[in-house]
Amino acid sequence: MARIVMKFGGTSMAGIERIRSVAARVKREVAAGNQVAVVVSAMAGETDRLVGFCREASPLYDPREYDVVVSAGEQVTSGLLAIALQAVGVPARSWLGWQLPIHTSDVFSRARIGEIDTAALDASLAKGEVAVIPGFQGVAEGGRITTLGRGGSDTSAVAVAAAMKAERCDIYTDVDGVYTTDPRIVPRARKLARVTYEEMLELASVGAKVLQTRSVGLAMKEGVRVQVLSSFTGEDAPMADTLPGTMIVGEEEITMERQLITGIAHDKNEAKITLTNVPDKPGAVAAIFAPLAEAGINVDMIVQNVAHSTGSTDVTFTVPGADLPRSLDVLGQAREAIGFEKLVHDTRVAKISVVGVGMRSHAGVASTMFTTLGERGINILAITTSEIKVSVLIEEDYTELAVRVLHTAYGLDAEAA
Repeated sequence: MARIVMKFGGTSMAGIERIRSVAARVKREVAAGNQVAVVVSAMAGETDRLVGFCREASPLYDPREYDVVVSAGEQVTSGLLAIALQAVGVPARSWLGWQLPIHTSDVFSRARIGEIDTAALDASLAKGEVAVIPGFQGVAEGGRITTLGRGGSDTSAVAVAAAMKAERCDIYTDVDGVYTTDPRIVPRARKLARVTYEEMLELASVGAKVLQTRSVGLAMKEGVRVQVLSSFTGEDAPMADTLPGTMIVGEEEITMERQLITGIAHDKNEAKITLTNVPDKPGAVAAIFAPLAEAGINVDMIVQNVAHSTGSTDVTFTVPGADLPRSLDVLGQAREAIGFEKLVHDTRVAKISVVGVGMRSHAGVASTMFTTLGERGINILAITTSEIKVSVLIEEDYTELAVRVLHTAYGLDAEAA
């Protein structure tokens, strides 16, 4: 008897008919003899609706009350799925975050999970019940409801799987796995059978939206095997352990010769900021990035030009597009301390990344990328690298062309049917 965590996203829970379809899928896992816990998201669009209510009530809302409101969407779907399961003869009950409990920090709207008390959950599973758990929510010390931030249901599912020592965590989404790149841009993109935690973490962090970054990091830390599957296959589809989804696993499980590049991701939600004529002296760069860090703004690519003869230099970096207004405000307030002349920004940029653990043992990955883009007249504005990733910043208009030509250059195109 295996323990399985099944997680269903908002599109899978969007209405009673889809919830009934989810119940039928869960019933099949139970009939196979598995102990099952299900983690659910709110119905598609529901969280945005609740967030809108909070902003309409007051732009300066109390984050503690915000969490009470926005966590309601998952409470509704967990109760509805428990009802649907009972209607098809499957014993089930819903467990809210505070009932298990799922203990979190008290950083409201972006709490982090500390530990999960599984005593009540274990007892429920032992009785043959399916536990239906709302994702995205927990409880802080003192009993206040907390939420984990957007996309937090993936993190909830992985955390529950780790706590109950599940064999795997099946993430059901509107895609049927992880591809070498976005199939909407490259029709010949290939679905990957297995991807390492590190590769998925890099892909998620640079634009691939299949899994939330925090959930992948937690899965890697806890050694939880995660499978990405489509929730829109027919009722006669094979069981999840035989479906051709994508398994996210440790590198030791991928024993065959690794392909050099696993995937190519793109992200248009980037903004480029340039500070001109920054004094070229010790501490100047710290004066730029310290206030941004204090404001909780993540900086990615950084380029510092060669110093001008005037004793100054230009500094360029990128931030998430959503953080651009706050970044400009923070830098404007620090202008005297930094000493820059102009503050220039551009949102018409995109980040293109190639990812693969094969880079560790192969040279020339960056060279291939730069040469391929150069041959197509695509200018590189900034570069950043890690052990298994190379990312470049380019003009947004060239995004799809860059993804297509790099996909071909690294030999990722599927064979023609």
